Amino acid sequence: MTHTVQKTFLTLLISSLFIIGCTPSLIQDKGIVLTSTPQVSVLDKVIEKGIIRVGTTGDFSPFSYQTDGVTTYQGIDIELAKNLAKSLNVEVQFVKTTWSTLMSDLAANKFDIGMSGITIKLLRQREALFSIPLLSSGKAAITQDENVEKYQTLAAINQPGVRVIVNPGGTNEAFARANFPKATIVENEDNLTIFQKIVDGEADLMVTDAIETLVQEQIHPELDAVNPDEPFNFFEMGYLLPRDHTFKAYIDQWLNLRQKDGTYQKIFDAELSKIKQQAEKK
Repeated sequence: MTHTVQKTFLTLLISSLFIIGCTPSLIQDKGIVLTSTPQVSVLDKVIEKGIIRVGTTGDFSPFSYQTDGVTTYQGIDIELAKNLAKSLNVEVQFVKTTWSTLMSDLAANKFDIGMSGITIKLLRQREALFSIPLLSSGKAAITQDENVEKYQTLAAINQPGVRVIVNPGGTNEAFARANFPKATIVENEDNLTIFQKIVDGEADLMVTDAIETLVQEQIHPELDAVNPDEPFNFFEMGYLLPRDHTFKAYIDQWLNLRQKDGTYQKIFDAELSKIKQQAEKK
């Protein structure tokens, strides 16, 4: 074999090996994936459809609630959801969810983002993502005016005969069952009607987010928040998201801008003022 023929043969051999070695099917047989099809982000789907679906409970004032005779949603998170939709140039569609079905509804793709004063919990983060925090809070009690001194501590509440009312499926129920094993836990079908039941004497107190106790004492003058500035624990609230980091990046930046430009605080203050005015009219 001449030198020229040997050189040509070697060149063809090397080229063949290179082609064979780069064949995706052969590489995949070895357990190596050369390329993968990128997943379409929720962000792209929302923009393409022209609609963002917002899961909300409608029973947690001041974040998401419905007043008597009004079926539309109101609240801080409802107004922010409208602002989010505007930033995306899409329409907003509110999807009813509950505290008991919040995570399963997200997993079932019933909504794109949960906005309802949702507590950031590690248990929830095993299955989903959260936005950057909206605010910090903690659990506090609310009871009739004359009982405020009686229920100053967890130990004082955790006594036989004390009736602690909760809405099932959320952090309020989890907190009550963990901290008040001696007390009687009274389940209520929703969050909004709980406070009137405390007024009517059907329960002694509720332990909920401190901000809600401040709102409800405005709506129900017979009730008082118990040490809302010194809550029993600490947590943060955020928006519930599917495991999609592209979508989360957009939500985080949108929320960061709304906090920095004063939009969030303006909506927050306006909603609390509206609730107070409505309460004063009653």
